Amino acid sequence: MRSRYTAFAVGDVDYLLATWHSRTRPARLDLDPGMSWVRLEIVAAHGGPFDGEGVVEFRAHYRTDAGRGVLHERSSFVRENARWYYVDGVVAPA
Repeated sequence: MRSRYTAFAVGDVDYLLATWHSRTRPARLDLDPGMSWVRLEIVAAHGGPFDGEGVVEFRAHYRTDAGRGVLHERSSFVRENARWYYVDGVVAPA
């Protein structure tokens, strides 16, 4: 989760797509160049390093020209071949 947040923060689309599970990965990903990610807050995590599935609830704080905001999401991951892949996420209402 932290590595994906960092990839969003630095705009590393290739890493984001490579760590997205093939069954839910989009064909392309366009990041908003006006969005600056400033802080990640892990709320809860379920699943350990050797489990097959995991869930991470987080708040990612960002800035845009319009002001500050928070993305609050509960993300699902699956572990395959000793690597974690993002499957999908549910955004919590603001």
